[in-house]
Amino acid sequence: MTIYADYQRDRIGWFFGLSGGQLMFLALASLPAFWAISRGAWFSAFLFALVWLFLLAITVIPVRGRSATGWVFASTMYAVGGLLGWTSFRAKAIEGRAEDLDTPDLPGVLQGIKIHDGPPHGSQLQRVGVIHDDATKTWAVTASIVHPGIGMKDTEERSRYGEALAGLLDVAGLTERIDEILFMVRTVSEDGAERDLWVNKHRRDNAPQLSEVVNSDLAVGLTQASVRTEQFVTIVVPETRIARSAKESGGGFEGRCRELYLLMAEIEAQLRGPMGMTSVRWLTSPELALASRTGFAPGDRAGIVEALAMREKDLSVNADVPWALAGPSGADATVRHYSHDAWNSISATIKLPTRGVAMGALAPILTPSESGERRSFVVAFPIVSQSKADRQSGNAEWAADLAEGMNEKLGRKTRAKQRDEAHKARGLDAKLAHGNALVRPYAVCTVTVPKTLRVTEFGRRLDASIRRAGFAPLRLDLAQDVGFAASTIPVGMSLTRSGDA
Repeated sequence: MTIYADYQRDRIGWFFGLSGGQLMFLALASLPAFWAISRGAWFSAFLFALVWLFLLAITVIPVRGRSATGWVFASTMYAVGGLLGWTSFRAKAIEGRAEDLDTPDLPGVLQGIKIHDGPPHGSQLQRVGVIHDDATKTWAVTASIVHPGIGMKDTEERSRYGEALAGLLDVAGLTERIDEILFMVRTVSEDGAERDLWVNKHRRDNAPQLSEVVNSDLAVGLTQASVRTEQFVTIVVPETRIARSAKESGGGFEGRCRELYLLMAEIEAQLRGPMGMTSVRWLTSPELALASRTGFAPGDRAGIVEALAMREKDLSVNADVPWALAGPSGADATVRHYSHDAWNSISATIKLPTRGVAMGALAPILTPSESGERRSFVVAFPIVSQSKADRQSGNAEWAADLAEGMNEKLGRKTRAKQRDEAHKARGLDAKLAHGNALVRPYAVCTVTVPKTLRVTEFGRRLDASIRRAGFAPLRLDLAQDVGFAASTIPVGMSLTRSGDA
């Protein structure tokens, strides 16, 4: 079994684990105490020292992945958003204000996206849906993919898939345009919609009654025990990286689409070749709307499948989901879960273990524990530009050397974990020199259940599944809506992107 453990913290503190900003803040906060000591005001110095210790605690000690100051800021912003009504969403359609059905009406961080129909593409002249995010100034395209899986693969083939993923990220980095690649998987209990259509189409009037009973019992049992999996891959390109080349390709929206189509061809070649994808189909705007709607309301899929089957017989049947109706009718972002329509969702990110992970370790997270429960996760690979990667590599190596030197002078023993981090920091420069891309991967997992079930219980089951997979769960409290959008709606949402890169 191949274990992957060649990763490290994004930043290594060079003074007893403290970053430069933390050290500067604490140094400035200690000045009043030293000023009081120089004046001989010992009582004042004692009070200032207590204040400094308090500031040290809220700055350094993490609480559920954030510092105390981070929690205070997030809680304040959440309270302000609740008072101003930003945490609640009501669709325009339920108020009769949906004027343009092609304009997306989505909650939260999804409000800034626009979906455009790209120029005809490929042998079938398909118009790919191009996702434009005004808030972050990015362009994105999404493909529905099918992979045979690695459950029955041996160690050698799994290693080959791991190398293929690394090669995909290196190719994306060499383009100098792709900012992030996201792989999303959604697993939901099978609703039996396709099987019911097939049975109704092929049912015989003179069939034996015993056969009817046996097939009905089998359908009930197999449907409850089966799951259905959807897989998507999204590539995200910032406007700042594509603007110049798009101008050379004709400018405007069509010029950007030409550049995106070139990137799509490079990524698709890697997906179909080394990564072994059996199907890569870039989604159109109606298909993206359908994926968005079933993301917010998994129970709507059966009705949509039936409508698509009816349209094959009667072309007047409208089976498409307009973007104005692709979102929820109402959504509320609470502290510990996200409420949308008749469903509740809980999202958590995962912390990579120090000992490393094996390929396929995320499989237990995708297994629903009960019928009607949906599991989904996204594994995102933000790609750092080459110049920024070189600068960060140099800073990390310098911080590692400085930390070891200060520990030796102060007589403080360097722990094994710190030595491993320093060794990885020094080896990063060699990998960058060999042409490898620097990425900051992260993953977000989400469980969605009907409101008739206790979402807190299923949240605990999700945490247990994450721990069973070998990871540590970290709830995205105060950011459940963002975690849900990133891990369930395949439109290229990110937890790390705050603006154009």
